[in-house]
Amino acid sequence: MENKQTEQADKAAADAAGAEPPIGETLHIDELKIELGYGLLPLINDVEGRRLTDQIRALRRNLAQETGFVLPSVRIVDNMQMPGEQYLIRVKEMEAGFGELKMRHLLAMDPAGGQVDLPGAHVKEPAFGLPATWIDEGLREEATFRGYTLVDPAAVLVTHLTEILRENMADLLSYAETEKLLDALSKEHKKLLEDITPSQITRAGIQRILQNLLKERVSIRDLATIVEAVAEAASATQNLDAVTEHVRTRLARQICYANKGPDGALPVLSLSPQWEQAFAEALIGEGDRRQLALAPSHLRDFVAQVREGFERAGSAGDVPVLLTSPQARPYVRSLAERFRPQTVVMSQNEIHASARLKTVGQI
Repeated sequence: MENKQTEQADKAAADAAGAEPPIGETLHIDELKIELGYGLLPLINDVEGRRLTDQIRALRRNLAQETGFVLPSVRIVDNMQMPGEQYLIRVKEMEAGFGELKMRHLLAMDPAGGQVDLPGAHVKEPAFGLPATWIDEGLREEATFRGYTLVDPAAVLVTHLTEILRENMADLLSYAETEKLLDALSKEHKKLLEDITPSQITRAGIQRILQNLLKERVSIRDLATIVEAVAEAASATQNLDAVTEHVRTRLARQICYANKGPDGALPVLSLSPQWEQAFAEALIGEGDRRQLALAPSHLRDFVAQVREGFERAGSAGDVPVLLTSPQARPYVRSLAERFRPQTVVMSQNEIHASARLKTVGQI
């Protein structure tokens, strides 16, 4: 009798253990995840047809066309530990952004950047930090009459998600996704790839180059041209950053087009000869070991002048690129991304012959 009870207990324990998910599943990492407070759950089943899931699906499609690869799917979960109207965006389980939404309200913003003069909760728009106000839906007509931009709660979240995805694009391009992209190349370009890998560059090296491009928001959709450029440069250098710079020159038409203004011209804020010389003199080391050793006082001056130059151009309605020599570009960009990540830094070699330039100033 005792043995039988023991057997039954062991069987029950085994069944219970079998019902639990494999312990290996706890190691799984969600590439992208949105956590919603309980008050935001209606976003998932919006009766008006603007469900959050549908908008995210459309976002992934648009970003695939824009960047050249398909982003991981976004997992949406509820989090009862969070305040009811709060959301949290995670990239590889790490917190990347959060905000609060008000259901049955609209986020109103003044296109001129001023404070909205309507009753409601004054806040900062989560994606760009602009002044905004949550107003009751009943004020829609008046807000529209005053020329305010109106955004519904789901669109506010999707806009925030879009900026976070763009900021983390390079980290989201996995080796597996890189393999999918390379496998989709034409037969001729696959043959070229076989000729250079792994003798001149590894496939992981190609992934790194693609990540370098995405980090500066350069689309990798024209993968055939990128592979050709890698083949040209990899025979001369094993430095992946140097190969990336050559790839950028081959993508000159694309980069110029992506940064042109509404008038079709490329607004340019150029680096002065004095700063070009300062950067050249601050480079130490040889070959692949070259590093920038800019004096702290020069660094402070550079940061101040870049900010001033872009603010001056912005007040005139321009969003310029910072134009440098090919030698200085990587180092200027590495500095600029620390204090002004959205700065586009181009070298003179990346100006396509068909581009129409519009000089807006000099640093």
